[in-house]
Amino acid sequence: MTIKDNLNQVITQCEQGSIASGRKPKDIQLIVVSKTFDAEAIMPTLEAGHRVFGENKVQEAGLKWPALKEKFSDVELHLIGPLQSNKTAEAVTIFDVIHTVDREKIAKTLAKEMKAQNKYPKLLVQVNTGSEPQKSGIEPQHAVAFVKLCQDKYGLEIKGFMCIPPADENPGTHFALLKKIAEEVELPILSMGMSSDFETAIEMGATHVRVGSAIFGAR
Repeated sequence: MTIKDNLNQVITQCEQGSIASGRKPKDIQLIVVSKTFDAEAIMPTLEAGHRVFGENKVQEAGLKWPALKEKFSDVELHLIGPLQSNKTAEAVTIFDVIHTVDREKIAKTLAKEMKAQNKYPKLLVQVNTGSEPQKSGIEPQHAVAFVKLCQDKYGLEIKGFMCIPPADENPGTHFALLKKIAEEVELPILSMGMSSDFETAIEMGATHVRVGSAIFGAR
């Protein structure tokens, strides 16, 4: 199976999952996670017509995507890894969507940089649904208050939530929790589900799934 074959298979699975859950295929956005893969590896997915990609690190994205965007100007780039405050300016420059707003310091620096650059990427709040100490994300019980803080104090327009469930737990429980939080504040975007569980995520209401290894192979 080629990378293009893998991409087409994942797209088909997303379409089938959306229909099975009573939604339209266009309601599910596949984010191809290209972290650690170089431009040569990414090229087959671009040539196949895919345009939405996810990266974990600001610096890595800054090295490989500007040249790719010159050839494919309609690419939409998502930051799905933790954001350090000293990388905020670069992140605002490079990314169209940032999934990992998770603390007041980041909200403050994002508000400042977005205004300075007059560039406004979509913002999602990352929720640490498993309360794992090694993971980024705000605790579930503080998520609603944090969204209101971002909106009221910093004027940020939060579009939704992202989570990464614990590897050794049933992901469905975590997806259900994230959906409940999103419904409480009436936010439309749910970024949840990766290569091993994106079909479950779609069933549970995901609007965005982040798939890398099922397309590119093991890192």
